[in-house]
Amino acid sequence: MSNNLAQCQTLVKKAAEAGAKALFLPEASDYIASSPDETLSLAQPVARSPFVLGLQDAAKKHNISINVGLHEPTSPPSGCILNTLLWIDQSGDLLESTRYTKLHLFNLDLSDTVPPGPIMKESNTTQPGTSIMPPYESPVGRVGSQICFDLRFPEPAIRLRRLGAQILVYPSAFTVPTGKMGHWETLLKAQAIISQCWVIAAAQCGRHNDKRVSYGDSMVVTPRGEIVGRLGRVESTEEKEGVREPELLLFDVDLGVVETVRKNIPLERRTDVYPEI
Repeated sequence: MSNNLAQCQTLVKKAAEAGAKALFLPEASDYIASSPDETLSLAQPVARSPFVLGLQDAAKKHNISINVGLHEPTSPPSGCILNTLLWIDQSGDLLESTRYTKLHLFNLDLSDTVPPGPIMKESNTTQPGTSIMPPYESPVGRVGSQICFDLRFPEPAIRLRRLGAQILVYPSAFTVPTGKMGHWETLLKAQAIISQCWVIAAAQCGRHNDKRVSYGDSMVVTPRGEIVGRLGRVESTEEKEGVREPELLLFDVDLGVVETVRKNIPLERRTDVYPEI
């Protein structure tokens, strides 16, 4: 975690020096563990987490807001963690009203196939969230929060758009196989087009340990579905990787594009036929 904090602090400094108003970091920026037991043992309450406190200091020092994904224990303790997305403002304050917990968990069980396939149940260690948090004001627009696997579900994006979101964030640690199949890029574009919002997707990239590799391909998409910038990605899980330096993607959010797209392609929902989300 100390190494991850140092990398994030480097990005905070670089972003501030470049004139950025906000920095968007990936899901699980504090750590990605090699086992469920390690995942549970490392989680710390946000109020006394050295990782969070270090980012709060960096935000205040450099006068920049930070959006960051991390783990935290449940309260009361339940043997699970929460996959959380936090907003730290430019004064270093943690805004509780913006705190989002990942709704959708990845639960895969292919043990009954021939030959038997893998069992990957995020719900064994993670407690899902129970609500969609309303969009909140930021220096770059009204932000609606989602995390990684939430990307596969259109309903939250539609709901957040109706609640006033201009930007959707999908911090992630996306899998390499589905990334290489095109799911990552296609889904990000689709959510941008469906919601008519900017989409900001900061993604973990590279090997974390012997068991985990993340696809990367951090990306920003306009409400028109155009990619305005992206970072590096993993081309093959078979390749041996050296140390990856943290990358920074700088971009301008033009909220005028949101207004133009919504005016030119009005989406009038038939809530007389189907329920309003």
